[in-house]
Amino acid sequence: MGKKTMKFFSFFEFLSEKLKKDKDFKELIRGSAIYLVVRLFGVLVSYLFTFFVTRYYGASIWGLFALSLTVLQITSVIGRLGLDRALLRFIAEYKSQGKCGLAKLIYKKAVLFVFLFSLLLALGLYISAPIISKDIFNKESLTRFIEITAIITPAYTLLYLNTESLRALKKIGLYVVNQNVLPFSIALLFLLFLTWLLNKNIYNVPISYLVAIYISCFLSFVFLYREFRQFSNGFEEKISLIKLLSISFPMLMANSLTLIMAWTDIIMLGIFRSEFEVGIYSVASKLSLLTSFTLTAINSIAAPKFAEFWGKGDIKGLAKMAQQATKLILISSLPILLMFLLFPKSILSIFGQEFTQASGALIILTLGQFINAAAGSVGNILLMTGRQKVFQNFLLIGIVLNIVFNLLLIPALGIIGAATATAVSLAFWNIAALIYIRRIYGFWTLKML
Repeated sequence: MGKKTMKFFSFFEFLSEKLKKDKDFKELIRGSAIYLVVRLFGVLVSYLFTFFVTRYYGASIWGLFALSLTVLQITSVIGRLGLDRALLRFIAEYKSQGKCGLAKLIYKKAVLFVFLFSLLLALGLYISAPIISKDIFNKESLTRFIEITAIITPAYTLLYLNTESLRALKKIGLYVVNQNVLPFSIALLFLLFLTWLLNKNIYNVPISYLVAIYISCFLSFVFLYREFRQFSNGFEEKISLIKLLSISFPMLMANSLTLIMAWTDIIMLGIFRSEFEVGIYSVASKLSLLTSFTLTAINSIAAPKFAEFWGKGDIKGLAKMAQQATKLILISSLPILLMFLLFPKSILSIFGQEFTQASGALIILTLGQFINAAAGSVGNILLMTGRQKVFQNFLLIGIVLNIVFNLLLIPALGIIGAATATAVSLAFWNIAALIYIRRIYGFWTLKML
């Protein structure tokens, strides 16, 4: 037996022993594996949906849908008021402390408040759809897309609250199925049906997504009801909605700033450039996210674990979990990085030859996402340990950089400028958070040895 073969088997023996001895590492691997398997199917369906729309309806229609989806995500983040992240933290924390009744109470209060608030936001968005389309984006054909988006808003907002609650309960399979698999699976099936029934009606795309989100939202309530009915209704203490909002609002700011950074390039391209450029850039941006795909997978189980360690005051356990997570993220991201750097045009041509024009943007965005992956779960560590205001400040500076660079670069360089602005700002806040965690908690998340 050769030396390489012996090393291969010794590595797996080491991994097997580590899984037996370290229950937290075992939970991280198990939860992440479940997420990855289910999420991979969700990604496949999502790209099939994208492929069908871009191939059959064209880059411009995909551009309009991408803009309306961005508006939906912005409205939903406002509607959630950070309560999705608060539920992730508190349900995990209280469940680990045996306060299941309190966790259930917090969920009920959050859902009722968010439902009412999101209805008001949806009404405002529907009324203002012509103004947003004509005066901001200068695209009159976007109006009906945004009106449909307004109808989606309440269900989309509640879906996120429910999936984060499932995540806090460590129901990772249900979490990713409801958030990532069902929406695009149902949307694709319904879009195929509508295309067959109504042929090439451009509103088939947003209507299919509307149906998918409402069905997914309903199923998420069914799954959560099944989980929560095991909890007792009794609890030793109460928490007011005002107190809950006072904790969730900084999380809203941090979460909103993260997403605003992700949306800035699409929005500003929509303002300065055509829906065609928005369409091809949106596909490149979506592909680049695969570089940090395992970051999302591992964070799905790592975030509630961070909250547990923090709740128990176990900084050593927190550090160990963070370093194990980062190592897994970095190693698993390398193959995707190399594939996108070496074959960007071949990959983009799958969606149509016109999309190869975004190959340069794909390379730049991929490098930015790789830095995001290499830094590890820095955002979730700060959010789950009560440092959401610090995280918020890092993101705020990153957003200012993003907006300034987009304003300067998009008019001259188009999608290359948008990609550069996004990559630079993404690298900034990840590196800043990495250094801050080392200074405050005494450990690097990136530790390969």
